[in-house]
Amino acid sequence: MLAAKAVSEFKRSGYFVIPGVIDAVLNRRLGAFVGGLANGGPGSRRLLDETWCAHLAGALRGNGKMNSLLPRNAVAVQCTLFDKSPTKNWLVALHQDLSIPVRDRVDCPECSGWSEKEGQLYVQPPVSVLERLVAVRVHIDDCPAESGALRVVPYSHLEGRIDPSRAEALRSQHGETVVPVARGGTLVMRPLILHASSKATSLAPRRVLHFVFGPPTLPSGLEWRWAL
Repeated sequence: MLAAKAVSEFKRSGYFVIPGVIDAVLNRRLGAFVGGLANGGPGSRRLLDETWCAHLAGALRGNGKMNSLLPRNAVAVQCTLFDKSPTKNWLVALHQDLSIPVRDRVDCPECSGWSEKEGQLYVQPPVSVLERLVAVRVHIDDCPAESGALRVVPYSHLEGRIDPSRAEALRSQHGETVVPVARGGTLVMRPLILHASSKATSLAPRRVLHFVFGPPTLPSGLEWRWAL
């Protein structure tokens, strides 16, 4: 279990790096699973349909270092592969993660931004839902700054849903932190934290499994697409 000081730092800053969560043997297996995915784009959002991914989600939830940072009775609600390489290279502008995968559309005035990605329905739920989510980024490869490591604006998750016009002002106020993560480590973060990434300048791959954990049930008649 993480020390109380680490939990407090996560709540305050909105992110925390835990090294060595995935051992070398499991990491090689993850690399093989990911390498076998038939996907020509930057990644996939539907990995919780894969047995190996569902098992990994359970292992993360039960990890003694991890579970003190997750929501009470947390369930895995999404896993996305981000596979950045010399042939699949992109940058991501400063933003918050505001959409969640749900089973069906509901009539809810607090929900907005309904969309479909890879045949799956997504929505921007009430901010009270977003504030309870925790993302866990599992790094299959070393991810130094030159591999397009995530850049975060500490404390910005405490601002709720941020109008894009305020994002740069918050970056100027709090600064921006590059968060390198070694192979087998995890970056635990609040999806509401402002974050971005640059294009990789390294020739090495940067494969990340981005899990999202949330509460087991949702308000307003919403239901998770996955809840593992």
